[in-house]
Amino acid sequence: MTVDSIHNGIVIDHIAAGCGMKLYHLLGLDHTEASVAIMMNVTSHRMGRKDIIKIDGDLPLNFDVIGYVDPDATVNIIQDGRLKEKKRVPMPTRLENVLRCKNPRCISTTEQELPQVFLLTDAGTKEYRCAWCETRAAGI
Repeated sequence: MTVDSIHNGIVIDHIAAGCGMKLYHLLGLDHTEASVAIMMNVTSHRMGRKDIIKIDGDLPLNFDVIGYVDPDATVNIIQDGRLKEKKRVPMPTRLENVLRCKNPRCISTTEQELPQVFLLTDAGTKEYRCAWCETRAAGI
């Protein structure tokens, strides 16, 4: 399989195998007009298997989403066909309007103008809880 290189854009690499589509939807890449390539279950020496997302074009991305889905993923910024920057995105301590509270009695469910805010309570288990009602977020 051959996927062309990108001239200007972003490559999200080292995504845990099977998490690429979740990341694709949470980043809203299914609603963009930019060219996006998703490679799933790619052989990796370091990880065994991994997913990769290539985005051709400069899109504003919520990097907190990447850290939430897979804090071990790397983000490569490509400019003029060369690697400009490579970084890891740590797990965010706060997620806003990424997840929705599943508690039907939560104020964020009934008051639509309030943001959906989740706070990291345990980095070891990747546990997030609603800032309003402390309901545990559904798993990734």
